[in-house]
Amino acid sequence: MRNKLLFGRSIDTGSWVHSVDPRAKLTGMVLYLIALLVVNSWVALGLATVFSLAYMVSTRIPLKYYAKAAKPLWVLMVFIFVVQSLSIKQGTVLWHIGSWELYSGGLSSGLIAALRMTLLVSFTAILTFTTTPGLLNQGLSGVLKPLRKVGISAERLTLMMGIALRFIPTILDETHKIMKAQAARGADMKELPWKEKGRLLVSLLVPVTVGAFRRAEELVLSMESRGYIVGAPRSEYHLLSWSKRDTGFILSYVMLVAIIVYLRFI
Repeated sequence: MRNKLLFGRSIDTGSWVHSVDPRAKLTGMVLYLIALLVVNSWVALGLATVFSLAYMVSTRIPLKYYAKAAKPLWVLMVFIFVVQSLSIKQGTVLWHIGSWELYSGGLSSGLIAALRMTLLVSFTAILTFTTTPGLLNQGLSGVLKPLRKVGISAERLTLMMGIALRFIPTILDETHKIMKAQAARGADMKELPWKEKGRLLVSLLVPVTVGAFRRAEELVLSMESRGYIVGAPRSEYHLLSWSKRDTGFILSYVMLVAIIVYLRFI
């Protein structure tokens, strides 16, 4: 079950990307998101693809893992492609059935939107693949520190994120156990028709949700018994330090955004 959903997993290969400051990685991902939102042509999309593949390869993590990270969202990608393709009425008509018409401009726009979503999901997996949850929390806390001036607690946000990342494999393991128990009673999802699969998923959702709430309550009691207080001063096991490599890492993303913005408005 864990192998099917890679979100939240860190894969240590000892690459230079793993040693980049998590604050730089988070900032880079925000810049990457901005770059993808600006992409509106095949040239810009090709540049973003080359940039993404270069960083993926530099992590020494097989590309199949990035493909697996994007695979659970293939339905959303197909939906984005269909909606975008049919809503754009530019170019020549390529396909016509009833009131539905597919234009060449709509097809191109739909492909760009779907590929852009694919790049976003697969590339942002670098953040969790190359950063442990603890370092990711530290980096997020550092990035969100300015929000304290407007009354937003960075500690609460990082705590929620850390708990969510740690709960993902736990919930997946519990789901796998329940599915095995159902299969032992004759409810094998692989052999059931689609209608029965839907009913089985509903029956699976209830015990998983109840188990998640039970574990959350146990976690709260455990934290309270140990005197945990959100926002209280505490030491850190890993001390983050900024280097020239981190600055260069961010500058590469800044250059990507600048070039794509230039290509959009020339």
